[in-house]
Order: sequence, then structure tokens, then C-alpha cells
Amino acid sequence: MAIDFGTKRTGIATTDSMQLIASPLSVVETPNLLDFFDKYLSTEQVECIVIGQALRKDGTASRVETKILKFIQKFSKKYPNIQIDRQDEGFTSTMAEEVIRQTVKSRKKRREDKGLIDKISATIILQEYMGFL
Repeated sequence: MAIDFGTKRTGIATTDSMQLIASPLSVVETPNLLDFFDKYLSTEQVECIVIGQALRKDGTASRVETKILKFIQKFSKKYPNIQIDRQDEGFTSTMAEEVIRQTVKSRKKRREDKGLIDKISATIILQEYMGFL
């Protein structure tokens, strides 16, 4: 499972049981993220969550990175048996925008689905982590 953590919305992607295909799962309002995992993890088994690492071009942590670290602390305390890994998320939003531009034909539809970039970004993070990009 992968997370593209945002200050307002967080994109979530998952993979199949054989870990061959990464797919967008959901977009969650970030303040509700732990509630989402409470429900999701009550029915689904997750071994590892890959969380995008938000670094600036010079390698320093971005503003959102401090919020990500706080989330990781809370999550790890609540779910100590789930491994958390980090994956550089540099340019995933740009890549997601390009994928959307090529696949979603209607400009109106692209504007309406505000979480689409977040879901696709999480999918790209997971694909990169799995070694497919």
C-alpha cells in the first residue's frame, strides 16, 4: 500500500496479493486518515505502507514532510506490526498530471476529480517502490 500524503487530501494506492499491479484505491481528507485506516485494516491485511518522502530539489525536507513524520509516529504507535517504508515522491504529481492528461479526455472531468492526481501519485509511488518504474 502507498500514501501520497497531502495537507488537505491524501492519495492511497494498493497492490494485488501477488504484488504485481499497483492501483489507485482512494482519496481521503488528511485529517480523517487514521479513521480510514481503522476501517480498512479491520478487513484487509497490510504488511507494509510506503509513504512518499517530500524533499526539495536540494534534498532538504519540505514543509509537508514534518506533517508526514508526525503521521508516521501516530500510525506506528497505533499499528506497530505494519512496516513503514519511504519512497522519494519527487515529480510524482507532474507524472500523474501527464498520465491524466493522456487518459482522461474531458477537461471538465479532469477538473472535477480533485483527488485524481493524489490517487495516481500514490500509485506511481507504489510502482516505483515495487521497481516497476
